[in-house]
Amino acid sequence: MMERQNVGISDMKLARTKGTLVTYALGSCVGICLWDPLLKIGALVHIMLPINMETNRTSQFKYADSGIRLTINKMELMGAKRARIVAKIAGGAKMFNVPGNSSLGNIGQRNIESVHQVLRLEGICLIKEDVGGSAARTLFFDVATGEGTVKIYGNVERKL
Repeated sequence: MMERQNVGISDMKLARTKGTLVTYALGSCVGICLWDPLLKIGALVHIMLPINMETNRTSQFKYADSGIRLTINKMELMGAKRARIVAKIAGGAKMFNVPGNSSLGNIGQRNIESVHQVLRLEGICLIKEDVGGSAARTLFFDVATGEGTVKIYGNVERKL
């Protein structure tokens, strides 16, 4: 039986060669699957906010910028090569309607944009995404195959 590791909000898990990483409740949050296909090293990070502006930085994985960078560094310590790492992302929904045109009402879109920017700056190829909309997602990531699966309650599951 394959090992399953749950990834909480503002959390990250790594696995090598086998296992499934899963994160729930991806509303405005974004789940980022990072995978080195040669060594089959995979990571799933569940970010809440786009940019780390906390002075005491209680959780690096809470933010797209510091969470993605720290995850890549941990993968490299296991032998992964940045040039081989690919990414898949899910989440970033607009969960709340805020009157006016405030960007606060669409933190999901800001998270998506930040994730795109950080991946680009880190030289990581984003190969697939399931983002936006207004529904929360569950994301499963199979480290052996690099395949992601997105489930939205009441909808057909989608491959990522």
